[in-house]
Amino acid sequence: MYIKYGSPVKMMEAYITVLTKGVCQSEENGSFLIKDHDVQKAFLAGSIKDVVSQFGMETIILYTAVMLKKRIVVHHPRIEALLEFTRVLPALTWHRKDWSILHPYVHLTDTELEHLTKCPVYIAGFVDPEVSNRLDLFDVYVNLPESTITVSQGAKESMMMGKLHKDIGHLIVQSAEDTEKSDSQVIKDISIKTKQILAHLRALADECERSKLTLEHLQQHHFPPATENFLFHLAAAEQILCI
Repeated sequence: MYIKYGSPVKMMEAYITVLTKGVCQSEENGSFLIKDHDVQKAFLAGSIKDVVSQFGMETIILYTAVMLKKRIVVHHPRIEALLEFTRVLPALTWHRKDWSILHPYVHLTDTELEHLTKCPVYIAGFVDPEVSNRLDLFDVYVNLPESTITVSQGAKESMMMGKLHKDIGHLIVQSAEDTEKSDSQVIKDISIKTKQILAHLRALADECERSKLTLEHLQQHHFPPATENFLFHLAAAEQILCI
């Protein structure tokens, strides 16, 4: 199109037509129909089974971090591996369907870091190993080549693990190791468990004024410390905590 008209205007017109009408047609290249491209398939393009295969029970750390809207930094020297891994992580919180938190390829430059640090929550990918020394950038650091996950000192209190996390971790691992299940089925299993937790959390919040959960009300239920801690921070992440 650019060769034919020598101007980006025609290209922009085609782009805008896709945005406004969901279709783009040209004599040379045929038609593009946005309805042929299912966003659900795009969300499921990565493999959660590969993530669990690499990290096993430690996948629960990633699940908790995404649920609590933590800042996650992932490192791998190969951009392809970085893109494949990071795009899966938002699927751990399928109920949000929020891939806007994904910044899959970030450089350690002032301009890019300024943009990144303005975001309260993100999953950011870096090929530069120096990012491991930038403790100000992450709550959770994933070193893909070494298969290690590190929780920063500042995030350890909110990321405290207990029996609830162990149960969720076992569910994730068992589902992912089931050879009969597809990646989408594993995501569905995780999502069902997440919805149960959120339903319980909202039921607790509904007992409070303005349906906003308070720490005092949470403490009245005498949950184990790690569970109480998780529910408190999850309520904050889901914006149903009374501040």
